[in-house]
Amino acid sequence: MANKNSNNNEDYSKYVRKFWKIFGIGFLSVILFFLLASWGVFGAMPSFDQLENPDSNVATEIISSDGETLGKFYIENRTPVKYTELPKHLVEALIATEDERFYEHSGIDSKGTLRAIVTLGGSGGASTITQQLAKNLFHGEGSHFFLFRIVQKAKEWIIATKLERQYTKEEIIAMYLNTVDFVNNAVGIRSAAKTYFGKEPKELTVDEAAVFVGMLKNPYYLNPKRFEKASFDRRNTVLSQMERSGFLTEAQKTAYQKKPIVLHFSPQSHKEGIATYFREYLREYMKKWVKENKKEDGTEYDLYTDGLKIYTTIDSKMQKYAEEAVDEHLANLQEQFYIDQKNNKNAPFIKLSDAETEKILERAMKNSERWRIMSEKNIDESAIKASFKKKTRMSVFTWKGEKDTLMTPLDSIRYYKHFLQSGMMSMEPQTGHVKAWVGGINYKHFQYDHVQQGARQVGSTFKPFVYATAIEQLHYSPCDSIRDEPFSMPKGKYGIDADWNPQNSNGKYLGTVTLKKALALSINTVSAKLIDRVGPKAVVDMTHKLGVESNIPEQPAIALGAVEITVSDMVAAYSTFANQGMYVKPIVITKIEDKNGVILFQPKVETHEVVSKDIAYAIIKLLEGVTETGSGARLKWGGAGGTGYDRMTGYPYSIINPVAGKTGTTQNQSDGWFVGMVPNLATGVWVGNEDRSAHFKSLTYGQGATMALPIWGLFMKKCYADDSLVYKISEKPFDRPANLSIKVDCWKPPVVDTTVVDSTAIDSEFDF
Repeated sequence: MANKNSNNNEDYSKYVRKFWKIFGIGFLSVILFFLLASWGVFGAMPSFDQLENPDSNVATEIISSDGETLGKFYIENRTPVKYTELPKHLVEALIATEDERFYEHSGIDSKGTLRAIVTLGGSGGASTITQQLAKNLFHGEGSHFFLFRIVQKAKEWIIATKLERQYTKEEIIAMYLNTVDFVNNAVGIRSAAKTYFGKEPKELTVDEAAVFVGMLKNPYYLNPKRFEKASFDRRNTVLSQMERSGFLTEAQKTAYQKKPIVLHFSPQSHKEGIATYFREYLREYMKKWVKENKKEDGTEYDLYTDGLKIYTTIDSKMQKYAEEAVDEHLANLQEQFYIDQKNNKNAPFIKLSDAETEKILERAMKNSERWRIMSEKNIDESAIKASFKKKTRMSVFTWKGEKDTLMTPLDSIRYYKHFLQSGMMSMEPQTGHVKAWVGGINYKHFQYDHVQQGARQVGSTFKPFVYATAIEQLHYSPCDSIRDEPFSMPKGKYGIDADWNPQNSNGKYLGTVTLKKALALSINTVSAKLIDRVGPKAVVDMTHKLGVESNIPEQPAIALGAVEITVSDMVAAYSTFANQGMYVKPIVITKIEDKNGVILFQPKVETHEVVSKDIAYAIIKLLEGVTETGSGARLKWGGAGGTGYDRMTGYPYSIINPVAGKTGTTQNQSDGWFVGMVPNLATGVWVGNEDRSAHFKSLTYGQGATMALPIWGLFMKKCYADDSLVYKISEKPFDRPANLSIKVDCWKPPVVDTTVVDSTAIDSEFDF
């Protein structure tokens, strides 16, 4: 019996020694495994510098003058936030759901680690927040191959402990939420909050915060845009976790769980959102800037990953109102254009031969993306042209939203040629700061920028440059008289190759008029006489001093506006008069910072004197005449308690403060303009079709006072109505220079009749 017990004891001792031997080998193997992982045997580990500055492809952010994000340039749409910018309930939801012992461990949760070992890979909440951050920062999605995943887990544990030593708990939470991909081009909590709810993170409610924490389990299948029911259920699970952890009462949990998920979904695409044309202009500007302003090591900044901050002059609310004004007016005007074209078999083109029409359509085909792609594939030109005549399903722009339809690409080209386009820019004359920039009606479908890219004929908006030259050189005043009568310039004078006989649009002449009345009524013969007296070269020189970069021929006919100028240049030129004769080049950027807040660039103001304060003020008084008695008088209708309104558009603008401005209409109604100013804001608007051969048939709707001026009026009315605007737009008169040497008070302006009248008699009579 004793011998048997002795044998049993020996066997037990042998098993115990064997167990401890295996345990020791296993323990040492685990230690060795972690050491090898930390030494980089299984793949490189992040260095101290990488832990200090983890590479997270931070988007470049475009920031408005009133502190709003206008858009981003990115590969990953990621804009980091600090812990102080996170709402308390978001942090509570995260901890309650993902890592209840977050504040107790040092990167590794022992219970979570054991669960990970037991489940052979650790899913379903095995990782701490710090481990998840390590995964997001340094290798992304976990491997599905078991052995590789074990290696990844070991590296996550090691990195997590290093992160815990390197950063505070608060910094780790912020870094983690900044690295999560919430799908739909929303990387990080700030981009996600903007994309799904149109908010900054600090503005998220408890239930909205719970939606994002719920998405952490599986961002794709739990995103509320695509899988609303799954997202709703997961959100409610998060709210239950918050109640279980003591962050919510049961009553609060129940109330939040009953609330539906109400999205304000606005994916932050490069082609959508606010200020799209401006953002594209800025992208091209920055492409050049990064080449000319390199880092200290000589490398270029990456516009899409280096986290630059571009602070712009754009006011986000003014930009919004500008876009709304363009949309509201052109959606209505487009309906009139369709009515105007109803019986035109070659719509939208007027008086074009089949050959001329074919030339326009072929040019459009060759400029299209379809042509470019097929050409790069070396497809024969005849086959490319044939493809434009095959019906295909496509989504096209309408003013009531995108519409899915079946048409040939060639038909779609003609369809898009119908649309009226617009360019609009607002600028502060004293600083050159551009406050609003609308390059077209829809960037996704029409990517040509009519503010900076497109120069169009300016019509009568050119005439103030002629008057300014005459006042400067001949010492005229707005009150001086001139004869409105038939005028002829003989062949050979100023190099013209035929007699020039400019006509007033209605063939009538008023006899003796003041210069103020002549500009208010946009009388052609007076402009012709003035350019004859000063010479075309002097007018061209004046125009270039006003910042216009277009090539202008030294021909007398420019007095009537057959000159192509961009909206940007026209606004800057007019701003010179509001700025007492000092030209200031438009500025769109106030500074550029790197991701650490170091200022990399601040622009220098480019300015020079063009005319004296007295001459500039004289031009302002001339332009005020346009809105007092001329083609801009409709801006005053509905003001000061009046009931009148713009009969052509139905808008009561009600702008009673002084406005200096000028309408313009080019031949055949191809271009409509209005440039209007108050003391601290100049705004120019152009409206027309992409092709000049597409236009209204008559002046009723084709004049600048009906095509462009209403956009200015709507924009200003919206701005004046918003007391919360950071930039306060003046309602005061323009500053009058002390000891003014030029007579400007010619007569008292008549009281504007605010009753409904037929506006075409005023607006079209002399507006060329």
